[in-house]
Amino acid sequence: MGVFASRADVAAIEAEMPWDQRGLPASIYGFLSQTKANFGPRNAITFQIESAPHSAAKTLTWDSLHARVTQAANLFRSLGVGEDDVIAYVLPNSLETAVTLLAGATAGIVNPINPLLDPAQIGAILHETKAKVVVTLRAFPKTDVPQKLNAALAYAPNVHTVLEVDLLGYLGGAKRFIVPLIRPKNPASHSAKILDFNTECDKQPADKLTFADRSTDHFAALFHTGGTTGMPKVAQHKANGMIYNGWLGKKLLFKETDVVICPLPLFHVFAAYPIMMSAIASGFHAVFPTPAGYRGAGVFDNFWKLIERWGVTYMVTVPTALSALMQRPINADVSSLRGAFSGSAPLPIELFNRFEAATGVQIVEGYGMTEATCLVSINPPEGGKKIGSVGLPFPYTRVKILAFDAAGRARECAPDESGEICVTSPGVVTGATYTEADKNKDLFADGYLRTGDLGRMDAEGYLFITGRAKDIIIRGGHNIDPAMIEEALMAHDQVAFVGAVGQPDQHAGEVPCAYVELVKDARVSRDELMRFVEQRIHERAAVPKYLEIIPEMPKTGVGKTFKPDLRRMAITRVYNAALAEAGLRANVAAVIEDKKRGLVAQIAAPAGESDAAIGSVLAPFIQTWERAA
Repeated sequence: MGVFASRADVAAIEAEMPWDQRGLPASIYGFLSQTKANFGPRNAITFQIESAPHSAAKTLTWDSLHARVTQAANLFRSLGVGEDDVIAYVLPNSLETAVTLLAGATAGIVNPINPLLDPAQIGAILHETKAKVVVTLRAFPKTDVPQKLNAALAYAPNVHTVLEVDLLGYLGGAKRFIVPLIRPKNPASHSAKILDFNTECDKQPADKLTFADRSTDHFAALFHTGGTTGMPKVAQHKANGMIYNGWLGKKLLFKETDVVICPLPLFHVFAAYPIMMSAIASGFHAVFPTPAGYRGAGVFDNFWKLIERWGVTYMVTVPTALSALMQRPINADVSSLRGAFSGSAPLPIELFNRFEAATGVQIVEGYGMTEATCLVSINPPEGGKKIGSVGLPFPYTRVKILAFDAAGRARECAPDESGEICVTSPGVVTGATYTEADKNKDLFADGYLRTGDLGRMDAEGYLFITGRAKDIIIRGGHNIDPAMIEEALMAHDQVAFVGAVGQPDQHAGEVPCAYVELVKDARVSRDELMRFVEQRIHERAAVPKYLEIIPEMPKTGVGKTFKPDLRRMAITRVYNAALAEAGLRANVAAVIEDKKRGLVAQIAAPAGESDAAIGSVLAPFIQTWERAA
């Protein structure tokens, strides 16, 4: 494991040799085979279906994981999948999910899909990627994943085989006998052949591939990016970029004796690359609690006991999960814990401090994105951690902060000057970031990927995220960073989550508003929070015009606050109020996402209220509207 405490250490690592001379495997299977040779009998992956600290768990060693990946890859090829064909999975976490990730990237191109998406979105992704085989769940209590896929296949006639994973094998005791009696019915409404994943894997050889492994770099994965509404874009990843993430983990962070708990979903790059690829590179033991990870029943309540059970040395989290954990007492021996990694969204400083005070462990915050095959930067684990920063760019990664003029010309920003974060690295696929060619247009500047994130770099090279370009609230031409509002409200000890967005305004275009989720049993009022935030935001234009306490913040599958839903709420509230004030009975029936127009309010109105009457009320707002069908 190398030293990573400063920019000088990064330079020293790069001076050892160029990236392309590192002599790393060209394929995911070759990568995994090295680990089998080095750490075969050691524990590789553990999964437990329930969150209780003594619940039944299943573990694969590196030997048995390699064997199962070999069988699954052989199965995919036996089903007619070629090296350029796509194997998708619509699965929560399980051992089979990890196997499919690795075997899919071995036999062809793997396409993880968020099972929280609706059937039309899942179907659209399957159609876009031209997947031939899909791995999903067999009908099981308390999940609608197989039902969603059943409906999604109406949009994806290219899928010819569905392989089902039955979670029954993870259950013990009476539940193992009860589940078959209450298993939901899910009659197929498609023509794809349905097979049992594990049964079919068992028929395949486990000692060698039945086909030649690839020996040069190649596309190995397709990850959708976007959110839980709208049609996500699909990013293309090469094996070299995936392995780069794992190499970074081994070189800078982990060793084979580490145990890492990861309650994040394997359909997301954070779990798939910095965790799974790092596990392969370094040989550490990865623990995945419950199919839904942090969303699983009892995970937050049992989390500290799970750390004690498995002797966890590192935990992986996101800000929303950290906030929930900080509302629970530390009721177990967590002395094995040496570090915590947070990503996916900027970490509020107040939350960083709360966690360190409670555990004695510092959070190491990093930055990555799906389009760059994940990792970009991290606060040096062995060096100075700047609170609020996402650290130094990794070796072989270059970051520029660029400002763009009205003509789209780029200028590199000075230290501490905010601009758009632009990246190049072994994980960036220049010119082919997305599967749709049109989406790659204007995506690069000076050879660097434009991330759409706003940030700055200080004189020592530390990167700070200051916002998301599309999240900026523009009030009468004045740019307001929503992070300013969110940080101010997160400083209140009864606030769990905050989402600040722009709400429509007839005069200023948009004005800031904030939505707040409180900690359990909080008693603070909206008016008290408004007084609190007014005292902490000295820029008058940035003080929220509206603040609402909501029962639960909308979140993506990986735990990010999902701001499109907050924008929908704001548009609906403001438009309905304007229509009612004008004496109209029209109201917002839905707010949809249109690829070209963005969020569009669909207005339902009685026959007597004309488009002209509605338009006279809504015309001053910049957001688009249309009459509901």
